[in-house]
Amino acid sequence: MYLGTVIGTVVSTTKNEGLVGTKLLLVKQLTEKLEPVGNPQIVVDSVGAGVGETVIVATGSSARKIFSKDSPIDCAIVGIVDSVEVNY
Repeated sequence: MYLGTVIGTVVSTTKNEGLVGTKLLLVKQLTEKLEPVGNPQIVVDSVGAGVGETVIVATGSSARKIFSKDSPIDCAIVGIVDSVEVNY
């Protein structure tokens, strides 16, 4: 799992039937200081997140099980973050 920020939406009129009815978002991973890092990923939304929100992203088989174990999903938003507190 990692924290990310939603930076956009992805529209696909033709997609695998396991993805029909899902919302696809573009998410950029965040460091512990909430700074963007790495390349953006297309992520399936399970909680109704929107652009600009900080989210929790699950990856791998954990993400796939949220929808259906037969869906071609590798990353899914599983939570919207209200606040982050880091103590060093």
